[in-house]
Amino acid sequence: MVDADALLQSLVADRDIREGLARFARVIDAKDWAALDTVFAADLTFDYGLGERSGIAALSETMRMFLDGCGPTQHLIGSISITTDGSGAESRAYVQARHQRRDDPTGDVFDSNGEYTDRWEHRAQGWRIVRRDVRWQTHSGDRTILSASFD
Repeated sequence: MVDADALLQSLVADRDIREGLARFARVIDAKDWAALDTVFAADLTFDYGLGERSGIAALSETMRMFLDGCGPTQHLIGSISITTDGSGAESRAYVQARHQRRDDPTGDVFDSNGEYTDRWEHRAQGWRIVRRDVRWQTHSGDRTILSASFD
């Protein structure tokens, strides 16, 4: 027999986590660094391919290192899978990120494709990412569009 309460909790968690991933894309594309805490826990740990780091300040520093010097970006997040368990949830999602040169809207772009693997916990503020691992699969275009470079 299906536990209706457990099923409802799982469905609500799934919806809230999907909304969190969509919010992340909008926060990052708006370069609204102060809003990172609407997606991530203050005590998060992460690896964006540059080694292990922790905390919102370090995440903001990492994002700014790459994105403050470039123009508009668009992060598309899809192929999302979410698994909930007793202590939280894990999501896996593909990301396609387009980066445009500042002051040259018709010029070269830099594209990154990869996958976010996130561990989520339900906190007083709602669902927050407590762990993010990023695996970049492909990069194409002009890397100098980003303020920093990575492999």
